[in-house]
Amino acid sequence: MIEAAMIWNEPNNKSHWDPEVDPDWSLFADTVIRAGNAIRAINPAVTRVLGGMSPIDPEWVNRMRGHGALDAVDVVAVHGFPLDWNLWPIHAWPDKIAEIEAVCPDKPIWATEVGVGSFGAEEVQEFGVRRTAELLLDRVDRVFWYSLFDLPHAWGATTRHREAEGSSYYRHFYMGLIREDGTPKASLDVYAEVADRMGLMQWFHYQDPRLDGAVAWMKRLGTKRLRTGLSWADSFRPDAIDWFDRQMEALQDFDVTVTFCFTPEHLGIQPHHTSAAKDPQQFADFCAWMIDRYAPAGVSSVPQIAAA
Repeated sequence: MIEAAMIWNEPNNKSHWDPEVDPDWSLFADTVIRAGNAIRAINPAVTRVLGGMSPIDPEWVNRMRGHGALDAVDVVAVHGFPLDWNLWPIHAWPDKIAEIEAVCPDKPIWATEVGVGSFGAEEVQEFGVRRTAELLLDRVDRVFWYSLFDLPHAWGATTRHREAEGSSYYRHFYMGLIREDGTPKASLDVYAEVADRMGLMQWFHYQDPRLDGAVAWMKRLGTKRLRTGLSWADSFRPDAIDWFDRQMEALQDFDVTVTFCFTPEHLGIQPHHTSAAKDPQQFADFCAWMIDRYAPAGVSSVPQIAAA
């Protein structure tokens, strides 16, 4: 069920990792090394993925190599949203992949979060799904579209900038192929044409009521791969393991890339989910616990991804 484990999400984005706590990413690199080693010790067949970078930044990859973090992962991941947040055109996707390949020739590159929103016009998203598929499906081994569902407005987006971003903040709520009210956008039909090759990236919040509906939609669409998350912070909630068990059981028919992230406030250097942990080994122990529970050695049959 779990083919890969991603260590954090967008660690070079201040909305997900606090650069004031860790300005040179040395604490993050230590976190990656500990978590990567812990995952491998439990099940070496699970592919370890460096948290998808956003923005796509070769210098950041070089920094990670300098800190030794690349030795603890098997894949380097990128995230890109060229028609919504990035300052480059959608047709530059192959160039962006090449930039990372140039500094990381020894690792496969995955596009673990790609997307185009329908904020301005749903026709833009239709174009975005089609063009992204054309540019990336034959370029990298894994592509995950963000996302299946629009983010409900009442939930709020995970970002430090919020309304200070202007319209950029509100784009967070229009990235799905299905509207908040459950009705499909025209882009869903375009995605369905490539669902067997393009995975979906869908976060499920604690006790998320959309879980069963997402599974039904993905099976109907023919989606094979899903990227989602198991939150370290959520593991301290009441009945957290019951929720994790329910989530992973519901997703057992898909090849899952699970993302481990979000620092519990009481364990952070600062009391925030983006903070580096006081003791990064505790995060590594969480990763090992989750792999042992949901992808123990001898159960997972997913082969190790070979280096390019």
